[in-house]
Amino acid sequence: MGGISRTAEYKGYLFDIGGHRFFTKVGLVEKMWVDVLGGDFISRPRLSRIFYKRKFFSYPLEPRNALFGLGVFEAAHCGLSFLWAQLFPQKPEADFETWVSNRFGRRLFKIFFESYTEKVWGMSCKNIQAEWAAQRIKGLSLYSAVKNALLPARNQDKSTVIKTLIHEFQYPRRGPGMMWQRTREILEAGGSQVVMNASVDRIFWEPGRILAVEAGGKRYEGAHFVSSLPIRELIQKLEPAPPPELLSAANDFNYRDFLTVALIIKGTDLFPDNWIYIHEPGVQVGRIQNFGNWSPEMVPEPNRSCLGLEYFCFEGDGLWNKTDAELVELGRQELALLGLVKADDVLDGCVVRMPKAYPVYDSVYKRGIAAVQKFLAEVPNLQLVGRNGMHRYNNQDHSMLTAMLAARNILRDVTGKGPRYDLWRVNVDEEYHEGGAMQEEDELRKLEQTQPLVPTAIR
Repeated sequence: MGGISRTAEYKGYLFDIGGHRFFTKVGLVEKMWVDVLGGDFISRPRLSRIFYKRKFFSYPLEPRNALFGLGVFEAAHCGLSFLWAQLFPQKPEADFETWVSNRFGRRLFKIFFESYTEKVWGMSCKNIQAEWAAQRIKGLSLYSAVKNALLPARNQDKSTVIKTLIHEFQYPRRGPGMMWQRTREILEAGGSQVVMNASVDRIFWEPGRILAVEAGGKRYEGAHFVSSLPIRELIQKLEPAPPPELLSAANDFNYRDFLTVALIIKGTDLFPDNWIYIHEPGVQVGRIQNFGNWSPEMVPEPNRSCLGLEYFCFEGDGLWNKTDAELVELGRQELALLGLVKADDVLDGCVVRMPKAYPVYDSVYKRGIAAVQKFLAEVPNLQLVGRNGMHRYNNQDHSMLTAMLAARNILRDVTGKGPRYDLWRVNVDEEYHEGGAMQEEDELRKLEQTQPLVPTAIR
């Protein structure tokens, strides 16, 4: 239960698929979390750092920490690189690499930005639009970072402090899947049926409405339908085939895939972080989760740890097609190469593959979204929700809110009361201007501020 937010299990060890912090500014979502889990929520300290050349660096970067971690000569090299960038900035600032290099110097870009960004998104930093850097880094530069570090806190203008991290979050004591397993139990106790292992095969429709869904060999009819299927699959499963322009739009939706190699390690206290970002270009792993630091109940045995090595890939590429045994061995070798764990201390492991983990914001996806929205306007009893359902890179609170508002729209259609929500207006760059209570509009604006940003490829 939970899709990418489920909790996987291997020999009693529990692990998360990517790490899901329960943090939101939306009261409606938080209320559901608390109502469902109650005392099974635990508060956890949030710590994540960058790992580079067998040293840990604060995230976001702190000048003192970076200076001592890099060493005097490397720090001097970075300082000279920064000065050069200030004197001779590259123009135009069309791509991510140029934008970051102009503000931090090319040396710091190579150390702390290039390797990890390219691992995650599978494209060169030269092919990522500069706007993503401007949004994500939000005015931070080496100069402002040094100024904030050196200036006494009482002299800093709090309105200008860049908010990049939270220091604590809530988490289900046995992982995020606990939330969705409990939700299933509540639904079934109320008389609803949850059907598992029934892949959607066909979606029957006619002009004006969706008629039924065939899944697992059974036909399900209904008056209202909510889909979290990847949009590409939704289009391809429509029967009869949709108009040619919509069928062609299925090819406008592309994805970045992901796999976790969970390794059981002899020993504890490997590092205090919940997760660390790996900026070593010589290894393929991009991020490492330490599940015992998310919740002690994730690790069932004493003197043991469970690490999740995350690899970003494309379905069908060399990484994706490796056997589980090959991936476990790769993880063992890379942990040893990084100096985090001795190879002999890796006792066991397993692999979880997650296709379509990240919707890609390339040069054609907006064209596909426009075609889908036109189709949805003609079949109003179908609503799309969630990350893949809307091809939107979001946090779980956004996915939940779109589904909650979809449910409210159904109630409105049944009762004739209340506003109708445009789900496509949840978490867009502009403010939300649709109808609804002012409190709800304010919460939607808060939601927008906490969602992750996605790089857009240069055409």
